[in-house]
Amino acid sequence: MQNRRFDQPGHPPATITEYQGVRSLHLGTSWVQGAMRLSRPDTIELEYVQMMMMWMLFKDDPRHIVQLGLGSAALTKFCYQRFPRAKVSVAELNPNVIAICESLFGLPANDERLAVHEMNALDFVNDPARHGTVDVLQVDLYDEEARGPVLDSPEFYQACADCLAEDGIMTTNVFGEFSNYDKNLQHMEMVFDAVVWLPEVHDANIVVIAFKRSPVLDFSDLYERAAAIRKAYNLPARGWVNGLKGWMLDQQ
Repeated sequence: MQNRRFDQPGHPPATITEYQGVRSLHLGTSWVQGAMRLSRPDTIELEYVQMMMMWMLFKDDPRHIVQLGLGSAALTKFCYQRFPRAKVSVAELNPNVIAICESLFGLPANDERLAVHEMNALDFVNDPARHGTVDVLQVDLYDEEARGPVLDSPEFYQACADCLAEDGIMTTNVFGEFSNYDKNLQHMEMVFDAVVWLPEVHDANIVVIAFKRSPVLDFSDLYERAAAIRKAYNLPARGWVNGLKGWMLDQQ
């Protein structure tokens, strides 16, 4: 492990900083691509990454969870450990990110349930063999410049929707220049039955939840589920429900 390189040519180098007990991942720039609290390596440190788990309000037993963009492996580790009946698949283009996550962020080795693929996310979702097989799709695709999602075309979001099962859910992080927000929303609304934007969290990260089939929202039930998620997983799920409720009120 000590001899592994995180600066293979052809891709941005993976680097770290550590501050007040938190190790952060960078791609050779100051932008934070993920983080891990050293005293609690298996928890999700960043608020917007926690919010990517809001699909838990609607699904409690997914069989296949896919992550596009590994980041610091926080979501991958959490899903792999907390959902033992689920298969967890990842598409990550940068081998430096995979290497540093395995060495310094506690990413487990691939096994019968975990498959981290070094490949382009677009190729992953365009593979017909994967269409209709995914219960949960989590998308967080950024390069070292972090100006906006690397993939955000209608064709990309259509391929994401194609990968989902009939009642599949996608969560995605939309961060960067302001013009990206409306563009991504419009492109998602072209292919998903329902698209909801949650309130902005730190550093202008906005998490979107998109449903292949629009759900029936019972907020009393959602608040009960949020309380159970808080108790079992220590995630701030009540705030997710508040965000959903606020979105619904804004649309009226």
